Amino acid sequence: MGETSNAAASGAPRGNRRNLKSLSLTVPIVIGAIALILPSPYVIESPGPALNTIGQYEGKDLFTISGHETYPAEGNLDMTTVYVAGGTDRQATTAEVINAWANPQYDIQPEDYVYPRGTLQDEVNEENELAMTDSQQDSIAAALSALDISFEQEIKVAGFATDLNKGSVEEGDILVAINGVPVTGTEQFRQEIQDRGEADSELTVRRDGSEVKVPIKTEVSPENGRVMGIYLGTSYTFPLSVDFALDNVGGPSAGMMFALGIYDKLTPGSITGGKHIAGTGTIDAGGQVGAIGGIAQKLVGAQDSGAEYFLAPADNCADVLGRIPNGLQVIKVSTLDEAIDAVKTIGAGEDTSQLPQCTAN
Repeated sequence: MGETSNAAASGAPRGNRRNLKSLSLTVPIVIGAIALILPSPYVIESPGPALNTIGQYEGKDLFTISGHETYPAEGNLDMTTVYVAGGTDRQATTAEVINAWANPQYDIQPEDYVYPRGTLQDEVNEENELAMTDSQQDSIAAALSALDISFEQEIKVAGFATDLNKGSVEEGDILVAINGVPVTGTEQFRQEIQDRGEADSELTVRRDGSEVKVPIKTEVSPENGRVMGIYLGTSYTFPLSVDFALDNVGGPSAGMMFALGIYDKLTPGSITGGKHIAGTGTIDAGGQVGAIGGIAQKLVGAQDSGAEYFLAPADNCADVLGRIPNGLQVIKVSTLDEAIDAVKTIGAGEDTSQLPQCTAN
């Protein structure tokens, strides 16, 4: 009896030690699994599709022109896109962020760097749709400017982001000049603000039918450099109509490529020479090309679509260094005229090494 009792007594603790060991291993595994599915305060940027602006999307031309003679366009003038996951009320999980961190084609940004705190996804979608619509109108204006086709344009104060210049300018004021330089477009206007630095500026506006000169101040924004704290709106009256057929893509970064596509269809021949060219960049009515986000992912999307050449905003060149896919030539442009010249050089089969480059990796 004693041996049985001793055996039972000695066996019980061994069983408890195994249970305790199993429990000690299970707890961190469970905690780790829970952590992986928890929302993360990061936004993931990954390559999106490239869409040929002079081609079709879902069986429809990306844009059609009426009210003016048009010409067939060949080759590709691809606008490039980026998938953005996370942020707002649709946060990415920790597991998704870890997977993105391990992929060299992805970038991870703090949510607060991309979206203001408390922003909802529906608000982002609406803002992106408006930005795309404005960009498309700007692309028409830029193409017509390059072709010396006249149109009417007004750039207005549409609202205020801060109180910095409330009282100096009023909602509805039409921008005429800044520091004596005529305002030709929103990008040109913003560049004048950057070039001025810390010094205050003088803005000429048309108000109630009269021109008024008013002082304006600027402040530094981490994302946009020097800003005035006002929202601008542009209205156009064109001598032709351009209808765009593109859903589920937002933001202003396709402006330059749409402008190139419109220019191509309004001119005899094909400026691409049948070549496959991609690119990105905002545009304003004066043809100024502006920087965009997610350019590293757009380079990957361009290469995946078969592009050999990529037109990049000059201000984005620093962002592509070390990220240029093999076999993709990245040409920097600051204006639509420079982009047109680059496309024509490529299309004619001329030496492209003489074009301004974003230095390769």
